[in-house]
Amino acid sequence: MHIWQPELGETLLARTPVSFATGEAMPVSGMRWFRDTERNDIQNELPGWPEGPIYTARSAGNSLARNIGKGGVLALGAVIMGVLTGGGGSGPSSAKAGTERPTDRADEVEDFPVMWAAPGTIARTLPWQLDPARAPDKEHYRTHAIVTDRRIVIVGLPVLKKDRKVIEDEVLWQIPRSAISKVEPRNFHQESDVKILFTDGSWCRLRALSRPELTRHLIRPPELIPLGSLSPEQLSTVDDFLMSAQTEAPDAGPPIITRRSCGHYRVEILPLSRYDSFFGASELEIIMDSSGVEVEVTAQHPDDF
Repeated sequence: MHIWQPELGETLLARTPVSFATGEAMPVSGMRWFRDTERNDIQNELPGWPEGPIYTARSAGNSLARNIGKGGVLALGAVIMGVLTGGGGSGPSSAKAGTERPTDRADEVEDFPVMWAAPGTIARTLPWQLDPARAPDKEHYRTHAIVTDRRIVIVGLPVLKKDRKVIEDEVLWQIPRSAISKVEPRNFHQESDVKILFTDGSWCRLRALSRPELTRHLIRPPELIPLGSLSPEQLSTVDDFLMSAQTEAPDAGPPIITRRSCGHYRVEILPLSRYDSFFGASELEIIMDSSGVEVEVTAQHPDDF
């Protein structure tokens, strides 16, 4: 196996499947486009990209007829595909329902760009394997986003259904965190999309199997807390957590401790034994307050998630 690991002194924070997002509004349902800043289609300009489908947004009349005449069939099909593929035929997705009102009608209803990039910008360097319409094998291949305190990395890997613990990572793309200017969750129809804006003005829209895992440490730089700076009460809580985690993850390494803006501390481990080629890395975690008391889920703050 070849599992991507951070360099010495670099902290791995998250790993989750991602793909380019897919339109949800009826005029653009099941579609996506790659645009320059004049809204021209640039997919044929992207170096090394194989040929992909050419989409045309549906007219208002066609969308209405499709919505009325096929709504039940589409809904049933989406449920079936979600069960079969773990998130739909268009790539990883979240089960959470989002809002019915678009954040940006031009980019979510009338058009659905997942890449917005002038020539020579960062978004144009993203790998074609992120596109569900071009992916080598939708059922047996995944692209994962890996977040560290230094960078974000995209790896591609096969999914062996008989043994999803087999990980064979191929690095497809990476950039330093300093190249990302902003990360915005997008909630139109489902809470799984995220818009990543780069410092050169380009951006992309991704769909994550677990969006909180992707965005938790990207929206703002993580405040990593060394064990030596914890109070005795906090250290005791961390030690109890690690002892308990040993039963599920005997290979657990040092915990990742981050201070949230609400004042709570997130303590988590990402053991290799909980890596899955389909689902990514599954963490074990607790939230504690400044006194070292573990915070129950019902008392946690939105920022803790």
